[in-house]
Amino acid sequence: MKEKIFLSSPHMSEEGFEKTYVQDAFDTNWIAPLGPNVTNFENEVAKKVGIGHAAALVSGTSAIHMALRACGVGEGDVVLCQSLTFSATANPIIYEKATPVFVDSDLDSWNMSPKYLEEALIKYPNTKAVLVVHLYGMSAKLDEIVALCKKYNVTLIEDAAESLGTTYKGKYTGTFGDYGIFSFNGNKIITTSGGGMLVSNNQERIEKVRFWSTQARDKARHYQHSELGFNYRMSNVVAGVGRGQLKVLDRRVSKKRYIYDYYKKNLSDIEDIEFMPMNDWNKPNCWLTSVILKGKIKPIDLILALEKENIESRPIWKPMHIQPFFEKYDYIGDKNAEYIFDHGVCLPSDTKLTDQQLNEIIKVIRGLWKS
Repeated sequence: MKEKIFLSSPHMSEEGFEKTYVQDAFDTNWIAPLGPNVTNFENEVAKKVGIGHAAALVSGTSAIHMALRACGVGEGDVVLCQSLTFSATANPIIYEKATPVFVDSDLDSWNMSPKYLEEALIKYPNTKAVLVVHLYGMSAKLDEIVALCKKYNVTLIEDAAESLGTTYKGKYTGTFGDYGIFSFNGNKIITTSGGGMLVSNNQERIEKVRFWSTQARDKARHYQHSELGFNYRMSNVVAGVGRGQLKVLDRRVSKKRYIYDYYKKNLSDIEDIEFMPMNDWNKPNCWLTSVILKGKIKPIDLILALEKENIESRPIWKPMHIQPFFEKYDYIGDKNAEYIFDHGVCLPSDTKLTDQQLNEIIKVIRGLWKS
């Protein structure tokens, strides 16, 4: 069996930055949640992306959940959510007993369509928040989306779980909305093994999130709780990993873009392969290089051919509005998300990939069009 080539696996720094911060947590006995690594990781992420405040949490999902609570989403409220995404974007809407309405993508960004977003805002005047996603590291059309949220007076939450390091017109994604979230799951561009971050320029709301996510413990000598709390705070050990990873973020982004360029250079002559859209306003982190297959070769054909060689790939996210759990909720659009799902595949984009491995992957892919 050949050595497995992963889609996107954890990649610790070559210098061992993570070990230094984790060792410090052990040496100082700051093992339990909270501590210097947590505070510093929050500050360092906020400084890196250019935003005022951050709360380090156990996952990107918990960060979305806290963002929804922070903007007052509750039972009966409508949240407009991008359909083409992972379920972690939509699930917290249900946690708060709100109603998701799914919005289609456009084909030139793969992300939330401003056209269909406005249709949804008109149809649902009680909308409380909009949840936009920057899929696979490609930014949505933020100028139009921000303008629509201001026009209709709704909160904008950016799910930037996949787009840390991506810029839109020179500014980092996750910093355009009222709230932004990042994920540090094991497959993300940098990882803490599991973890997330909520960012905002609203200091009062971020402080409230820190309170809620530490079981909402009131300032009292005894254990007193006046509000519902959650056990969502990142641990000091995990935050140490994150601090080390943040030091190599730019390096990881460069490698992801190199992988995208390598695939495009070596596969662009195959007319049936269309690469994920690149726009002049978007400098993506290229977290996963994704393609559309337009001819006789289907995504499953490519996935199985790579799998046979112990190479990991995967389909594009299945849209939320056709998921069994969510299909009862309304959907505004024209099936663009379904088209991308039906024809899309994510190619191996691991930052440890060598040129030799990339050539092996490309050989398998090209072989499908020779048969």
